[in-house]
Amino acid sequence: MLSTQAIQLHVDLEVDPAREADLVKTYKEVFRPTISRQPGFVEVALLKARKSGAWRLLISFAAEEQRLTWVASDDHQVVWPQMEANLTGSKFSAGLFDVQ
Repeated sequence: MLSTQAIQLHVDLEVDPAREADLVKTYKEVFRPTISRQPGFVEVALLKARKSGAWRLLISFAAEEQRLTWVASDDHQVVWPQMEANLTGSKFSAGLFDVQ
C-alpha cells in the first residue's frame, strides 16, 4: 500500500571545486529532466549556500515508496553516476524528512 506522506530527501554534496560547472550542467541537462518524469515526483533543487559554498540536492516525492522506486530505476542508475562524477571525498550524506 502506498503511503500518503510526502517526503523530502536532503543530500549534502561534497563537490569537487574544479567540477562545480560540470555538476550544474549535469543537473540541469540530465538529472532534473530525468527525475521530473518519475511517478510521484514533486520537486528537485540544486542549492549552493551563499556563505559557506556548501552544496545540497533537495528531492521531494509524494511518497517514500515512489522515491525508492526512482532509486531502483534504470534511469537513476544512468543519471546518478553522472552527478556523482563531480563529487569528491565522502561524496554525500543524506537526511530523509516527512513533509508535515
